[in-house]
Amino acid sequence: MSESNRASSDPVMPMPPDPCRPCAWPQRVSTALCLALLAACGGHGAGTPATGGDAATGKRLVTQYQCGACHAIPEVPGAGGDAGPPLAHFGRLSYIANGIPNQPAQLTAWLIDPPAMKPGTAMPALGLTEQEARHMAAFLYTLK
Repeated sequence: MSESNRASSDPVMPMPPDPCRPCAWPQRVSTALCLALLAACGGHGAGTPATGGDAATGKRLVTQYQCGACHAIPEVPGAGGDAGPPLAHFGRLSYIANGIPNQPAQLTAWLIDPPAMKPGTAMPALGLTEQEARHMAAFLYTLK
């Protein structure tokens, strides 16, 4: 009996792993690592982050507070301002105002009082309530 035949028919001797089939352990580790990294990102990759707000209400408030006077905002009629950055892809941004992590709590605080978070910013505090800011944040995160 040849060496290769004995290895495949001997029930006591384990077969060597198939080099064309990767081990499942690294795949499980890779999946767990990817999920952990996505969780650390605040959920931006998996949809709208939890803001405690309603995007439709936020869109109405963005119009009411005339955010489009300074920002170009898609889906908001007449919002073509250029004094502030365009908000077309706000939901994909990593940072607010070039340095504040774009996460729901920070965005809500930013919308309530921008100068408190970044002294010298041109964005004014508009007198938003926390709930109004949460609604507006929910809308902004839909802009991808």
